[in-house]
Amino acid sequence: MSIRLPARRWWALGYLGLCIGYTATTALALRHAWTLAALLLWLGLAWLFRWGDPPHARRAAKAWPWSLLPLALWWVYLYLADTFGKVDVGAVAFHLQAGIGENGSGERIIAAVVYTLAGLVMLGVVTWLVRADHRWRLLERPLVLFLLAFNPLLFGLTLQGASIVADDGAWLERRYTPPRIAARPADPPDLIYLYLESTEATYADRARFGDAYADLRKLGESGLVFHGIRQLDNTGWTMAGMIASQCGTPLMPAGLMHDSQFEPLEHVVPGVDCLGDLLADQGYHLTFMGGASNQFAGKGLYYREHGFETVLGRDTLRGQLTDPDYLNSWGLYDDTLLDMAVDRIRDLKAQPQPFGLFTLTLSAHPPYGHPARACRDRQGAFDGEDILYSVKCTGWLARRFVERLRREGLLDNTLMVVASDHLSMKNSAWQSLIAGPRENTLMLFGDGIRPGTVRREASMVDVLPTLLEAMGFTLPTHRAGLGASLLSPARTLVERHGVESLNERLRAERALQRRLWQTPSTESP
Repeated sequence: MSIRLPARRWWALGYLGLCIGYTATTALALRHAWTLAALLLWLGLAWLFRWGDPPHARRAAKAWPWSLLPLALWWVYLYLADTFGKVDVGAVAFHLQAGIGENGSGERIIAAVVYTLAGLVMLGVVTWLVRADHRWRLLERPLVLFLLAFNPLLFGLTLQGASIVADDGAWLERRYTPPRIAARPADPPDLIYLYLESTEATYADRARFGDAYADLRKLGESGLVFHGIRQLDNTGWTMAGMIASQCGTPLMPAGLMHDSQFEPLEHVVPGVDCLGDLLADQGYHLTFMGGASNQFAGKGLYYREHGFETVLGRDTLRGQLTDPDYLNSWGLYDDTLLDMAVDRIRDLKAQPQPFGLFTLTLSAHPPYGHPARACRDRQGAFDGEDILYSVKCTGWLARRFVERLRREGLLDNTLMVVASDHLSMKNSAWQSLIAGPRENTLMLFGDGIRPGTVRREASMVDVLPTLLEAMGFTLPTHRAGLGASLLSPARTLVERHGVESLNERLRAERALQRRLWQTPSTESP
């Protein structure tokens, strides 16, 4: 039996109402339960105004909606917002140019297919509505303007364009201090830097997250813990967080100003000196170890170009696994990686030259994490969705790693850093995360580090000068890059101007962006 036309009409209008409700709750970061309220409101208006079945209907069987492309762009935004929470145009631009292969987000491919199919169905429904109801044909042009003006994906580009016109584009460049070591300690300490993927200090709030951060809180009791480390734009993904903390500047993508904007990057921020460059000049042997592929997002390229002699990723380290099948979609699990890091540190400690070892965990990678076998043995079964389980796993593995190094004497004359790479993107605890202020994790441990707490408004660009001074190096004016040492009285840019003001300046900045991507062949005479 065929479905009657009125039934088809209400199915179509109902689907369109669901799409509108989902879009509204996603864009406004509301719980998706509000989608039902939006649906009921939409259906009420559809019944009141007889949408799709107007009196004196003037149908146009061949009419095509003007809004199809703007609506498709909204579906692109919805996919990105569902994946990351906050759509970062800079992150999209950088990853497209630096390379998105070799990533572990295979589940997002399935989501992309679902979003594509759902979007195509919606475009079909809108086409039917415009053809069936002449009133909607009249609304098409103002609807197009509305869809373009309020799409957050395009809104960010519009704000950036307006900032470029309104500002001089060199505000940050004038505040940039090229990193320079004025004096070194008699016996430079080794450096071990443990990046905790997406494990922000916001999780320390027991009221919202229970004991997810308990092991990191306990670990912090023996070190210097920093509070107030905010996130600036262009520092909110792994490569950007690493560059912010090591180079003292946000990662402003090369974009269209780059000579080879349609080709893969050959260099990553070649125009600035970063922590690796500075330490290599001081005679340090530098190593990076990560469980994921170094091909993703230009990670290996960045480290090799900035002073690191040894860069180890999934492709190299998987050959050392006793169980070759013990891998997740990104690469090595963290219990394996950190065991390998301990072995590497033992070898480096036996050498006469100072060393720096940097490593990055994967356990708390959004949306659900990849908790290691050691955590599942300790914490019980993982339901596959609870990010707090994965955060707790990361904290316990980090604490175990540091305490193991301490017991073996591997932290003698060593600065140990435990820090998040950036704030978490969208995960299963998202509504709780965005319910209040957020901050990154930053802890320092070492022979000359007195345990305690430092509360200052800062950002990840302040990490570079802070680490150098914690290691005993002397910096002119306590500054490096855009950062100020949090161990000094020098005021940070966040303290002076606030996060929102700095983000506005970032949208307008062009001079510092040119500095980041300026290679020797493009330097001015």
